[in-house]
Amino acid sequence: MSDGKGRVTLRGIDKHFGAFHALKGIDLDIAPQEFFALLGPSGSGKSTTLRVIAGLETPDAGTMTVDGVDVTYAEPGERNVAMVFQNYALYPHMTVEQNIGFPLRMDGVPKARIPELAREAASKVKIDHLMQRRPGQLSGGQQQRCALARAIVRKPRLFLLDEPLSNLDAQLRLETRVELKRLHRSLDVTTIYVTHDQEEAMTIADRMAVFLDGDIVQVGTPDDVFNRPDNLAVAAFIGSPPMNLLPARFEDGAAIIAGERLALPPRSAPVPAEVVLGIRPSHVRIADTGIPAKVVLSENLGESMLINAEVEGVPVKVRLSEMRPIAEGATIRLAFDGGHVHLFDPQTRRRIA
Repeated sequence: MSDGKGRVTLRGIDKHFGAFHALKGIDLDIAPQEFFALLGPSGSGKSTTLRVIAGLETPDAGTMTVDGVDVTYAEPGERNVAMVFQNYALYPHMTVEQNIGFPLRMDGVPKARIPELAREAASKVKIDHLMQRRPGQLSGGQQQRCALARAIVRKPRLFLLDEPLSNLDAQLRLETRVELKRLHRSLDVTTIYVTHDQEEAMTIADRMAVFLDGDIVQVGTPDDVFNRPDNLAVAAFIGSPPMNLLPARFEDGAAIIAGERLALPPRSAPVPAEVVLGIRPSHVRIADTGIPAKVVLSENLGESMLINAEVEGVPVKVRLSEMRPIAEGATIRLAFDGGHVHLFDPQTRRRIA
């Protein structure tokens, strides 16, 4: 779409399911034509938010607008959205062509035009050679593409995807990720994508919202969220494995951990005496001097090695780019580059700029 439509705004969206508080005052702004990911673990509120946007759930409080028009209580059919579910929801008795064309029949599109429009949508996802097959004759990846084609055939204002790759094997997920990004560019339509897979969100989203326990804890580009986590919750969630978090004392511009002093670049904000130091596993190295750590387990990851260690009882992971023999139970020394260190206030749990 080239007319700049598809701006989604959520304000104060609250949702309960009985005693369970699923959404706690969600605020969100999604720009036209943006590929926006809702990322979080199971039960964090991301799918409920998508269902509110689709009109499949009605919020208990708050408002939703699309292009400035209040659609909080509008029926799904009035919103011009298309949704792809985790299980694809294809009609088993219909052919691929009939499945893709079904939304057009419901919209009253002239019968003679439907095959042409269905084939056009199918060609965008490269299944136009399978038009006469039924879902039972398709592979999982082909079924998923059929569901995508059925969603885009109406040229919706919003394209909603709920964990669309979770039923595919690892290799097919990687290939389909690339196809989804290409498809989004060709459609030029606002796309909102729910996933629990951080790698998916990081590689295909323009921006993302991180959900935890019914709250959005950070919104930003993948680079922002990974390299500048706003708080301890995001730091402990994002990354595979996530950031190491170590209690430390701050004195005269340095962090003191296990009796060792680590010089840090100056901070623009005041730093309390007690801090939590964050460092990515890939930014930790084994050195002759540094913080003492006890090796618990070594993992061979093929192209890299992951050392699971402890510093004064606190787990620390070290990702090494090369394999090297390190005995379990051995004491090693860990060194950090101060420029890669994050500091968090243990009281507010916020990152210190």
